[in-house]
Amino acid sequence: MESTTLDPRPPPRPYPPGLAASAPLNRRVYIVDDHAVTRKGYVFLIGEEPGLEVCGEAASAEDALAGLPDDCDVVVTDVTMGGMSGVELVKSLQAVRPGLPVLVVSMHDEGLYAERVLKAGARGYLMKSEAGEQIVEAIRRVLRGGTYVSPSMAEAIVRQFSGGPAATPASGVDALSDREFEALELMGRGLKTAEIAEAMVVSPNTVESYRARIKQKLGLKSGGELMRYAIRHAQDRGLL
Repeated sequence: MESTTLDPRPPPRPYPPGLAASAPLNRRVYIVDDHAVTRKGYVFLIGEEPGLEVCGEAASAEDALAGLPDDCDVVVTDVTMGGMSGVELVKSLQAVRPGLPVLVVSMHDEGLYAERVLKAGARGYLMKSEAGEQIVEAIRRVLRGGTYVSPSMAEAIVRQFSGGPAATPASGVDALSDREFEALELMGRGLKTAEIAEAMVVSPNTVESYRARIKQKLGLKSGGELMRYAIRHAQDRGLL
């Protein structure tokens, strides 16, 4: 009887579809995060992987849009940064580079942000607490045309599109639009109306409209109640 010897070595890492292992072509990753230490960590992790290389970095969404290389294959971005948010960056990237895969890596709980970034056009959402182990796998998956979310988030998405009972109407912060949600977070971080307007690239009057709609949707009666809610929200999400 013929015996079989198990090879103790791990299987070779997969190369992007259509690329031969004998002559790999690197897929180029662009990193957007306002923390230099985080960017360096990503550069190190990605630089250790065959078939991947970092083609540039940016500390803000605005810098990313201005400096994104034409031959970039995937963007890895944070959500909360000074100025334009990661959600708005995803939307802007889809407008100027339709189909460009974007992976969002954030410190915030996926229950609050994952659905927003996926609706905006991102291909995946990964929490920073898991990024060290999973970021390369997530990058490879979105480069193959897949979507990367946690198993629990994937379950929630399947439930939404299954033939089950209709979803309950949105409530709380889930009822806010992306721009209203961004304005709420900036309020919670202590920014004044003019500063919020500058960060969001809108007029102060538009910010006041956001305030009014947020109060209405959250059932808040005064500006003071809104500020207390915004500060609690910011504290809960680690923004303060």
